[in-house]
Amino acid sequence: LLTAAQSGASGAHHHLPPGDLRLAVPATLALICVVGLALNVTAAAALVSSARKTKLSLINALILNLLAADALLLTVSAPLRAAAFSRPAWTLGWLACKSCDWVLQACTAAKSVTVAVMAKACERYVSEPTKHVTIRAKSVALLLLLLWTLGGVAALPDALFAELRPAGGAGGAGGAGGALVCARVVPGDARAFMSVYVKLYPLMTYCAPLLLALLYFWRARGRCRRRCSKTQNLRAQMRSRKLTLTLFGLTVTMATLWLPQWVWWVWSRHAAATPPPLLSVAAKVLVFGAALLDPLLVLALSDEFRESYKDLWRRLTLRKPPPTKPKAGPHTPTAPRSPTPRPETAHLPKPEDDARQPDSPPNDGVVLPDLEQFWHEREGGSHADENDPVPWEHQDAPGDRQ
Repeated sequence: LLTAAQSGASGAHHHLPPGDLRLAVPATLALICVVGLALNVTAAAALVSSARKTKLSLINALILNLLAADALLLTVSAPLRAAAFSRPAWTLGWLACKSCDWVLQACTAAKSVTVAVMAKACERYVSEPTKHVTIRAKSVALLLLLLWTLGGVAALPDALFAELRPAGGAGGAGGAGGALVCARVVPGDARAFMSVYVKLYPLMTYCAPLLLALLYFWRARGRCRRRCSKTQNLRAQMRSRKLTLTLFGLTVTMATLWLPQWVWWVWSRHAAATPPPLLSVAAKVLVFGAALLDPLLVLALSDEFRESYKDLWRRLTLRKPPPTKPKAGPHTPTAPRSPTPRPETAHLPKPEDDARQPDSPPNDGVVLPDLEQFWHEREGGSHADENDPVPWEHQDAPGDRQ
């Protein structure tokens, strides 16, 4: 059983009519793959390098998981899409037909759930920014494994019901040369399940995680607006605000760029007519473009991430890091400095040497007036009368003066 609504997931929409569009779209996807993969690998290396210096945090581990999902998208799904868009029929084989849509849906579902968990971790951090939380590597690994398991299982029906069919339809003659298309073929006994699945899948993997993430970011923003009087709390509040802004911008950008893909997904499974090919092309380009923009957004909004990038660049170029100058604190001793004269007194002559402080010794060759008088009286003998112990013996009697 093959209908237009059931074959839209991975059917003839992969192939474009001959012309410039068939060349431009694969070239654009190839450029996105090369640049995006380089950015994601560099960003992941910067995060790993930063984690070696400090303890691993849950938020950094979740950001690393997002970068890994983007790298997987650009390594597996994007090249298959580019090859499918460049050819008039599906020539990539049965395995590629099974895995192309499944990898795309599994990565997007894992990223959506990761964003929700990351928003919850951000809200908890903002509530108590000064509290030290120890996270074990095993716990982080189990959490990431759970996220990827949920994403892979949720997207599994796309892989189960994807098959190669002749281009003319399920029972009609194939195209010229036996051309094949990768279509989603749903057997009769699975119709009831798929009718429920196509309604719940967008809600579970797109709407619910992103709404939860926005709710947690809103609560984190409200807690960041509270004022504290202590300097330590103010610094922690600034870090919390920057972290909330970074993750919120990443989530909003990702949700916006994924919207055309989900519009196409719902249209291809619920409408009787197949969506236009240009909508499919635009949706896929925007999804892979989001994988390219994720590391750029984190780099632009996070100061810590920029420092990790600079440190990694110094290591790659074998440059020594510049010496860090210690910042002077309130208790840091400083060397005494001579006062700088004001501009209006700079032209005046300096004071003479004799205007010294009393404790400073006199210069060589200079005799003070008091010292000169003391030596003159000592040489002239005038000091003998003053220092005579019996001065009355040397005085004349009143009769002798006559």
